[in-house]
Amino acid sequence: MTQTSALTPENRSRLRGVSIATLTTALFKRGFSNVCIQGVTPVNPAASRMVGEAYTLRYIPAREDLDTLSVFADKTHPQRRGVEEIPPGQVMVIDSRKDPRAASAGGILISRMMMRGAAGVVTDGGFRDTPDLRTLNFPCYAARPSAPTNLIHHHAADLNVPIACGDVAVYPGDVIVGDAEGVVVIPAHIANEIAEEAAAMTIFEDWVDARVREGRSTFGLYPPDEATRAEFESWKASSGQ
Repeated sequence: MTQTSALTPENRSRLRGVSIATLTTALFKRGFSNVCIQGVTPVNPAASRMVGEAYTLRYIPAREDLDTLSVFADKTHPQRRGVEEIPPGQVMVIDSRKDPRAASAGGILISRMMMRGAAGVVTDGGFRDTPDLRTLNFPCYAARPSAPTNLIHHHAADLNVPIACGDVAVYPGDVIVGDAEGVVVIPAHIANEIAEEAAAMTIFEDWVDARVREGRSTFGLYPPDEATRAEFESWKASSGQ
């Protein structure tokens, strides 16, 4: 099942400028509470922000007679196919069953995705070659470093199917956003609306933060009362926001 986000270029850009904290609030207003992938952090915090549609890979537990080094020569192997087929601008999201005992991927495959124009990679397991990944300007999110090859614990079963990643449902085409704090999943059909709403929320929150740093109390400011709303609207008009 693939959802089409039809995310506009303007809203893709907007999502690069809002925090996942703001996005989770915007989604909560729409009734979505389980949207933040649990247990993952950026391998390379200095990398660019991550925004792109989900392209999924599902692992199941490995079995010794099937998961041998010879499978990597098979061009139909789902992990290898995914690396070569992920469309530019999309994020590979890997269901590793929250098991970081073996790597979900490593430096060479992740570098290949980067060179092909992918927007990032996320696993609820581990990545190997993390000393190298830390130097890439390519968003990588994982639970922790993990040196052992994926074949020890993971069998690549499916590509581009609904998966779980860090206790969150991810459907192909959902919009994935990552910042220094973590990763959020936006259902494809509301991605444009959420981008616009979160961008507006960010302007207001930045204005509130400036007022707090001036010494203002949060009462009546955040959330705003009518006087604060009027003050904010006046500021927007005068500042051209």
